[in-house]
Amino acid sequence: MQLSFRTLSTFTSFLCFLLALVWGLIPDGLLSTWSIEYSLAVGVVARRSAVLFAALGVMFYLVRNEPPSITRHALSNGFMVGCWGLAVLGFGEWLNGHAGPGILLAVVVELALGLAFFQAKRVSVELETVG
Repeated sequence: MQLSFRTLSTFTSFLCFLLALVWGLIPDGLLSTWSIEYSLAVGVVARRSAVLFAALGVMFYLVRNEPPSITRHALSNGFMVGCWGLAVLGFGEWLNGHAGPGILLAVVVELALGLAFFQAKRVSVELETVG
């Protein structure tokens, strides 16, 4: 399935805003699906992560109509690195027994989002060379 950058960016902004709400308001709920105990320190990191997700949501929402450009490629590349890095870390934490199997859902979503942005970037580069 081939997604346009606009659709992918809009979906990603929605997902980031949702994650910002969850990490900001009920991090213990998400952590429990990963079999990770909530603590004061984890709460601080979760709330800070919520703000980062909100910032990503704003960025992806604002660039959703951007034509292929250096800015769009930079955002896509950075997000791919972030998604794939989080997927590798999540899988490693699961393998090492630091997180339960619930983290594998996050890993799958991160891999899929990274691949979707890779595909959207590849398609836009092909269109640039044809056009």
